[in-house]
Amino acid sequence: MTRTMPQDPMIQKLIQQARSAQVSRRGILQGAGLASAALTLAACSTGPASKPKPAADKSASDKTLKWDNWAAYIDEDDDGKYPTLVEFEKETGIKVKYSVAVDDNNTYYGKAKDQLALGQDIGADVVCLTDWMVGRLIRFGYVQEFDLSKIPNAKNLTPSLQNPDFDPGRKMSLPWQGGFAGICWNKEKVPGGLKSVEDLWDKSLKGRVGVLSEMRDTLGLIMLQQGIDISTKWGDEQFNAAIEVFRTQVNNGQIRNIKGNSYLEDLKSEDTLAAICWSGDITVINAEAGDKWEFAIPTAGGTLWNDNYVIPIGSQKKANAEALINYYYQPEVAAEVAAWVNYITPVVGAKEAMMNIDPELAENQLIFPNAETLSTAHIFRTLTGAEESKYGSAFQAVLLGS
Repeated sequence: MTRTMPQDPMIQKLIQQARSAQVSRRGILQGAGLASAALTLAACSTGPASKPKPAADKSASDKTLKWDNWAAYIDEDDDGKYPTLVEFEKETGIKVKYSVAVDDNNTYYGKAKDQLALGQDIGADVVCLTDWMVGRLIRFGYVQEFDLSKIPNAKNLTPSLQNPDFDPGRKMSLPWQGGFAGICWNKEKVPGGLKSVEDLWDKSLKGRVGVLSEMRDTLGLIMLQQGIDISTKWGDEQFNAAIEVFRTQVNNGQIRNIKGNSYLEDLKSEDTLAAICWSGDITVINAEAGDKWEFAIPTAGGTLWNDNYVIPIGSQKKANAEALINYYYQPEVAAEVAAWVNYITPVVGAKEAMMNIDPELAENQLIFPNAETLSTAHIFRTLTGAEESKYGSAFQAVLLGS
């Protein structure tokens, strides 16, 4: 997950586990109501009876591209433009429509799965989703295989990420960014700070706590607090103990909001004063709204995750998408993005390039974590299909209030 010391076996092992594990970055938008949660439950699928065929590529005659991504996940200037993307357009002549269209892996999949099954255009030529969802798309035949000769900069992918179990040889996916899930708080309103997930349940924070609607992050942190190593074999007993804590804190009003991307708005409005959150987001909110929030990996540990590029099966701009991916695998470009988003870049050489942008950021543990930092991160283990359905349904039942 870091280019700082790609030769370090411990770091390589942790990074590879993170990319292979079922850990998601984002959650459904609880504020959207029951419809969003219902859509998530409906997103589960056994896949198509036969795999669809990839669309014919029209990149040679159509120099456009649509890219779907998460919020606060690319460099952005004061005018709302994306500097690296503007430069890509100048260099290639490919016009890119960038959309903050992903709230959550399941809801995004739920909206696109019928078109994917038919091999149709979903309105995106490249999208960044989390490992476990990418594994599902590959398994169902919903993404196109790369022509790696058109992505020569893929050689800059840190070696430990080159053969995840869901995509050996990286033929259909390449990492975009990764990071940690931990806890955060308003430094003005919670001057003593927080150290653990248990601190979120303090009476002084009743009704002012937010958590992520991503099961693997919220329950992952609760399980870690309960002494469970989420990266190893655990079962129903351990999961049920964590879901009971979650249900109790929701029912007693300690947890005010359960959200995906919009949790940042709750922090800014002070609707919530503390939350389970994603690492890079807190750097962004501090830059946008004042240095008011602090992020920490809890004493019991945080989760580690990664999102990846894929080209949907119905895209007719495959070569254009490959050109985009190749561009972002330049160390200088990867460093520029990382300097803004403050997430972990998978590109070898990015740390050295960061020295020319901001030497202080080159030592930032949320971008280039060392062995000590990585030792505090844990990967939510891969779930079987039956477990994913059972545990996901139990989590969603709490969100739905049942």
